[in-house]
Amino acid sequence: MNFIDDVIQKFPFSQEAVVAIDAEGNRKVHCFSHLFARSLGLSGAMLERGVRRGDVVMILVGSRIEWVVSMLACFRMGAIALPLNPQLSPKDLAYRVAATNPALAIGEADYLTALPDGIPAFDMDDLERIFDEDIAQATPAAVAKLDPSDPALIVFTSGSTGEPKGVIHSQSYLLGQATQAQHWFGAEPGDLCWCTAAPGWSKSSRNSFIAPWLRGAKALLVEGRFDPETRLDIVRQQGVNVLCQAPTEYRILAKRTELSAVPSLRRMVSAGEALNPEVIGAFREATGIEIADGYGQTETGAVTGMRPGETVAGREGSMGRPLPGIETRLVEGELQVKAATSPTFFSTYLDGTGFDGEWWPTGDLVTQDEDGYLFHEGRNDDVISSSGYRIGPVEVESALLTHPAVAEAAAIASPDPERGSVVKAVVVLREGHGDDALVAELQEHCREQTAPYKYPRLIEFTDELPKTASGKIRRAELRAREI
Repeated sequence: MNFIDDVIQKFPFSQEAVVAIDAEGNRKVHCFSHLFARSLGLSGAMLERGVRRGDVVMILVGSRIEWVVSMLACFRMGAIALPLNPQLSPKDLAYRVAATNPALAIGEADYLTALPDGIPAFDMDDLERIFDEDIAQATPAAVAKLDPSDPALIVFTSGSTGEPKGVIHSQSYLLGQATQAQHWFGAEPGDLCWCTAAPGWSKSSRNSFIAPWLRGAKALLVEGRFDPETRLDIVRQQGVNVLCQAPTEYRILAKRTELSAVPSLRRMVSAGEALNPEVIGAFREATGIEIADGYGQTETGAVTGMRPGETVAGREGSMGRPLPGIETRLVEGELQVKAATSPTFFSTYLDGTGFDGEWWPTGDLVTQDEDGYLFHEGRNDDVISSSGYRIGPVEVESALLTHPAVAEAAAIASPDPERGSVVKAVVVLREGHGDDALVAELQEHCREQTAPYKYPRLIEFTDELPKTASGKIRRAELRAREI
């Protein structure tokens, strides 16, 4: 098997594959012929620089076409693609270099300077020369005949509960995205799909272009950081049909912008952490579209989701049901996945350890309603035990976020001599600073929004919450401050 033969060459070469908008706002449409030719040339240059099948190629490129081409060149020759978020610190990059020993780095010049010395590299000027058809080029690499179990991709976990782990996905992971592409992501032939996740994260690796292409759709890439004032304008101007965003992005849009109808849009999806019902309601009222939440891990790929055609109303906050063919179960509240039924389950970690059991313990606490819809309650180590109650942080945080003064919130356990622990909320306010009166107001607000025993007995105001590079709150860091 090979992604180039199995996917790219199945399309008419004149068919549009990617619409790319650069940092200056310039728009360019790339057909499959462009991507094929450029990845062909890049594979030859990589081969000439000593890259061989099974070698790791580090990719430090933002949301631009060179990222996609670099990935395709790796797939073609059987090199292992290692896309990374360009915003990683030198320390983060050094950690990943030591863990993977890349044979080559491809990236933007500013990002490459942060790498340790001694790594061969192509910058964007090098790629421009490689793509220039008027310059003699190296002989392209042949399309490698790969086994489904051969490595294709390395994705590092977010590090929300410890040091990031490098996860190796096999070639079968790429085509295995077909299940979620149809039954959660929801792309249809001819659609324009925008997954806003930065390169380097699990969601971007599977949904920025792989999932759209597996459904006969095209992808939108937009260079630059998240700007809430222009996000939906871009969706309207480009005629986006499927929008995939992080929960944080949906929340910020609902809080800071005036939502309104988007005629081209027919599906919105979200994954990464639970999305509070109020945000889903705000988008439903303004656009007529419900946000379909989903769930997956770096190790598993997508596991559950609200499917196209399903109504979210009455099930706000649900991460949907298991996708077709994927088996799950709940053991003492923990979601477990039958590894053999997941078409995107990982091969091993970088240290060679894998999973030989039958049921993968996700470490996520979940409840299930009578219709089989699942609701995320938090991580095992995020759960707060207080006076005999087990309290998931998500419900507390969702309740706080319905208060107009709250921009962000994290709920953690704080030691208490009588109750063992009590719920503590760390809150970022939209404006100004909190006082004792606002503390009491937020506590009463939570009592009204959720079960009384879940309200935060302690509230601390802060300017910002600690987060991973992918935007997830580091509750573990907040907990550590309580010890």
